[in-house]
Amino acid sequence: MNSTLLIIDPQNDFCDVNGALSVKGADEDCKKLSEMINRLGDKLQSIHVTMDTHHLFHIAHPIFWIDKKGNHPEPYTIITSAMLKNNEYKAAVPQYEQYSIEYVKTLEKTGKYNLCIWPPHCLIGTWGNCIFPILSDALINWERSVPGRIVDYTYKGSNVRTEHYSAIRAEVSDAADPGSRTNFALIERLKIADNIAIAGEALSHCVANTVRDLIACIPSEKLIVLTDVSSNVAGFEKLGNDFLDEVKKIGVRLMTSREFLA
Repeated sequence: MNSTLLIIDPQNDFCDVNGALSVKGADEDCKKLSEMINRLGDKLQSIHVTMDTHHLFHIAHPIFWIDKKGNHPEPYTIITSAMLKNNEYKAAVPQYEQYSIEYVKTLEKTGKYNLCIWPPHCLIGTWGNCIFPILSDALINWERSVPGRIVDYTYKGSNVRTEHYSAIRAEVSDAADPGSRTNFALIERLKIADNIAIAGEALSHCVANTVRDLIACIPSEKLIVLTDVSSNVAGFEKLGNDFLDEVKKIGVRLMTSREFLA
């Protein structure tokens, strides 16, 4: 039985209480996940980790937008196409003005999220971009136990023109950036497993979107969401709960980190 673990964005900015976009409970998620990795050891044939990786200037960060007075929006502001039409906000850099209008319209058509402005987070080269320490230690120990074994890291989010919640594809693909389109290489690496356990941050956003995208190309009975090692962004708990109800109905297994391969 080939079992793999996919950990979504277990980084300081999400998992540390002082992180820029701290997710309540994520520090405990990392502790439990580390205990699971240490317990299972060789029962995990592979581990995959995604890394949210942004520039400061990004379409979902405040600096990208200005209002009528030239002020940047506050974090957690929701920007809609109606607001852009009414000139409540516009792109701070003129070259992005028309693109930003089309982007927000396209995003709304997907029906998943409106554009949410997040605190700048997981910036390239910063502390916030790094793996939460206790989990980083567990991953290194897993590698160390078998020489030649490596954790498979996938980086996402460095395209400033689109959001990239899912590990599989950006919210709106950018024709000029192959990295924003479907990550078939990661899918193929996951498909060889019989059990694909999925954990990380945040359940309401990046975990949910990743699982939804995986369902389109991997049998749902292979997928397992570890419910006690994934938490929701505060205020978005309903999205996370609705996601769990949605995927359970189509055959995705839900279990705790203690139950997985017990």
